[in-house]
Amino acid sequence: MFIPFRHKNESTKQTSVLATLALSTACITLPLSAEAQIMQNTPQSMSVIQQETTLNLTGEGKIEVSPDIATISLGVNVEADTASQAMKQQSALMNKVFEALEKAKIADKDMQTGNISLSPRYDYSSSKNGPPKLTGYQATNTLGITVRKLDTLGSVLDSVVSAGGNTINSISFGLDDSSAALDAARKAAIADALAKAELYAEAAGYSVSRIITMNEAGNFSPSPQPVMMARMKASESASTPIAAGEVSYSSTMNVQFELVRK
Repeated sequence: MFIPFRHKNESTKQTSVLATLALSTACITLPLSAEAQIMQNTPQSMSVIQQETTLNLTGEGKIEVSPDIATISLGVNVEADTASQAMKQQSALMNKVFEALEKAKIADKDMQTGNISLSPRYDYSSSKNGPPKLTGYQATNTLGITVRKLDTLGSVLDSVVSAGGNTINSISFGLDDSSAALDAARKAAIADALAKAELYAEAAGYSVSRIITMNEAGNFSPSPQPVMMARMKASESASTPIAAGEVSYSSTMNVQFELVRK
């Protein structure tokens, strides 16, 4: 009779396999147990996001200051029978205007040609049924200048007219460096928005907690105005009287506030 023979290491192998399976089971269950423990320890407040109470407002700030510069648009406008005559005449007059400005100590950097134009002139009344009649040509040369000594502004304009300048289109007053005035207007706009926020919050039983967002909607600087719009007042000199007055710089700020219950 054949009697099966069992190797002495066979039982050892089976024991090793069972130990490995037990270890694997422990490795699998450990993370699950740890995950459950972490979920139990998680504060409930972390899963609840409360909505902010916000208030959106617009603040406006305006600063008025005395100007220290004036910008003027002036030039010559001539008419002649031919195009070449019109251009020659405007050129001769404009050269005299430049000489007058140089004598008035207007720097080259403060003078800039704005426009030169030449156009034909027609008479539409003489021929009702036919084409209009050419009567000549018009030449225009416009120059922009900056006057930095306002007490000489009237005499500068007089010298330009005496030299042959026959058009003064506009004049504006401003600051050579407007950054400080604009910054002051921005601060005033933010203060205006904050004052409104505190007023509205107080009326609703809230208080202002913080500013969430803030952006500048725009700012304003003085723009050129027609000369006839400038306010005039008496002057001790015989030159053209000019009143600089004050110029305004403004800013608009959009601000979002967070409110909290008192």
